[in-house]
Amino acid sequence: MTNRGIPVIHGENERFAAYLDGYAQMIAEVAATGRRPTRDELETRRTLGERAAADGLGLRALVSRHLAVTRESWPAGASPAGLLAAVEQAVDAFAEGYERAQSTAVRKEEAARREFVDDLLYGRSDLGRLAERAERFGLRLSQAHAVAVAQGPYEYTETDPAARTVELALIGRFGNRRILLTTKDGRLICVAPGNQDDVLTYFAKHAYAATDGGRVAIGRSHPGAGGVVHSYEEALNALELGDLLDLGGPVLHAADLLVYPVLSRDREALADLVRSTLIPLQQARGGAQTLVDTLVCYFDSGCVAAEAARRMSLSVRALTYRLDRIHQLTGADPARPEHRYTLQTAAIGARLLNWPAKDL
Repeated sequence: MTNRGIPVIHGENERFAAYLDGYAQMIAEVAATGRRPTRDELETRRTLGERAAADGLGLRALVSRHLAVTRESWPAGASPAGLLAAVEQAVDAFAEGYERAQSTAVRKEEAARREFVDDLLYGRSDLGRLAERAERFGLRLSQAHAVAVAQGPYEYTETDPAARTVELALIGRFGNRRILLTTKDGRLICVAPGNQDDVLTYFAKHAYAATDGGRVAIGRSHPGAGGVVHSYEEALNALELGDLLDLGGPVLHAADLLVYPVLSRDREALADLVRSTLIPLQQARGGAQTLVDTLVCYFDSGCVAAEAARRMSLSVRALTYRLDRIHQLTGADPARPEHRYTLQTAAIGARLLNWPAKDL
């Protein structure tokens, strides 16, 4: 039923009434005078579109209601071309405002998420406040969490196809579990409850594939908001060690690498061990690097000369000659258990300190 050509809104459509304020009146005047919608009328439609988006109403239903009001208030004998042009302008302005509000909301959400991720991974916020914000992003920081970090040949963002591929795989496998997948400094990051090792293992598998054979490191589980930072730092350190020591395997577990942070904690003592044990190797033809590499490969091969020779593409005789040369120069025999630990620790220290490429 209408009143002076303007429809009266009843029932279900009453909730849309505020967002169509003035629309029927505008249509009636356009039909009667042939004028086009004014700038102020179109700006009003944009404002109402923004308000509808902020209130959570669906754009499809609102456009449908605009068209229904147009049909209900269409005057007899009105020019279809002129009236439809006005309807198009009005609905387009409304949709523009709606989409503008949505874009603003998305940007705010992205900014809030990025700020939260930064605070979470760097521990730069009050822990109590951080725990409250974490609920919004699906985490309960009262529990223990572990962090996995994937690094590939490129830097990744949350909109990158690699990140989306991994996210879809995790959602498809684990649904609504309390998992946070994000990016930081060009790496893929996964934060998961500490008792859900399967999540991080699955993340590692798909991140490895999505980054074309990148490397993934998994930190240990630690309790509380500070535990996320701790686990994240462990994962980053594991990636650094993997590059520095050329550790094999696509997935590194911080729990398996605890000896290296212990060794590097007192760098002066470690440097002193390298100097006192390996400095004589510099007397070798070509310098110390070849013999240090030989030690590393020999120990990585379980002190099996044949396997070490194979890995280094040497004959067993050539490898044995190098081991003998190390014995002659340092006085320590790699084949003797009482000397082996000192040489192996010194060789690890040399790699951690990047010696002999860098002076101690």
